[in-house]
Amino acid sequence: MDFSNELIERLKKARVVSALTGAGVSAESGVPTFRDPGGIWEKFRPEQLANFEAFMSDPDFVWSWYQHRREIMREVMPNPGHYALVEFEKIFSEFNLITQNIDNLHYRAGSKRVTELHGNIERNYCVSCKTFYNDIDVNEKKVLLCKKCGSIIRPDVVWFGEILPRKELIFAEDCAKNSNVFFSIGTSAEVYPAAMLPTMAKQSGAYVVEINIRPTVMSMDVDEVLQGKSGEILSELVNNLKKS
Repeated sequence: MDFSNELIERLKKARVVSALTGAGVSAESGVPTFRDPGGIWEKFRPEQLANFEAFMSDPDFVWSWYQHRREIMREVMPNPGHYALVEFEKIFSEFNLITQNIDNLHYRAGSKRVTELHGNIERNYCVSCKTFYNDIDVNEKKVLLCKKCGSIIRPDVVWFGEILPRKELIFAEDCAKNSNVFFSIGTSAEVYPAAMLPTMAKQSGAYVVEINIRPTVMSMDVDEVLQGKSGEILSELVNNLKKS
């Protein structure tokens, strides 16, 4: 992969570097995506499983499906792209990692500061008193009840129709506005409000780089497009930066 001199020089001088990651990064570990053939929603419609009303109407069904997803995600491992982003934390004085993914792979790879816009499937909380339950047996196929108030426990993920966590979204927006270089990695750039972050970064003067296996709706608007697998591109970029 040939990186532009502009990108390398910008990264050398950058005070703040940020990255937004999407499903494409996890797909390289074997996590099914939402929109591609064979992905998560091929057998079920989103409205059947990923909204609060559906959960409350048939909590055991939705819970068992999320437990199955947990089983799948616990079997996969972080890929070179995840590990390269861990190295970014060591290379840059300030590196911000923002993700739309809920699979916990960034933390498992060793990233210490991750802003999760859509939650984390390894976490759960009570729908009433908000008590967290993060150590749940994946073999529990029926929805569990809160030990404090008796209400049901749900996955700590953002469902359709729900707003993103305010604190995380504000932080992500601040990262976009203050970055010298901003990476959009493995995301379709179609899910808002996360999709606005690269545009926000560019409007604030950042050098915006897209890494994806195929063009997206934002490809024409960024400063540099690196097409291919994020694991390969990011690993090569890390090696390049360490040599320079």
